[in-house]
Amino acid sequence: MSLGNHLLHARKKRGLSQEDVAERLGVSRQTISKWELDETLPDICQSKRLANLYGVSLDELIEFDMEIKEIQELIDRTDDAVSEKIDWTKAWSKKYPVLAAYQKEVDTQMYEAELSRLLSLLQKEYGYDTLDAFLVLKDILSCVWNRQKKQK
Repeated sequence: MSLGNHLLHARKKRGLSQEDVAERLGVSRQTISKWELDETLPDICQSKRLANLYGVSLDELIEFDMEIKEIQELIDRTDDAVSEKIDWTKAWSKKYPVLAAYQKEVDTQMYEAELSRLLSLLQKEYGYDTLDAFLVLKDILSCVWNRQKKQK
């Protein structure tokens, strides 16, 4: 996503018009439009003022990713009671169909036993409770996944 798109999405996220931003920064609405269309760039001082106005860091403004920020906000707003009602396998299987089919193909007992052993080991060696052990193991699996993606 371009800087202009980042600026546009950050401004809209705060519910501000181009006129609002222009007035607060002491520039014309056309200047804001040119920044958002990538026709010109704000200088570093204006960029810092934009970041403050939009309630983000300068780094976040430059690398603003609406999708990731929205997902994070959704996670932050979802309490455990709601989360427990969601069938995560069903939800994710729309994107990854293997999740709907593997139970019929894979003898899961062996994998369950090995994962249970690893979870117990994490709990015993590091004193993690069950949830923390699951989260650590999930994160380790994510690291393995990322490493394998890089090797391909």
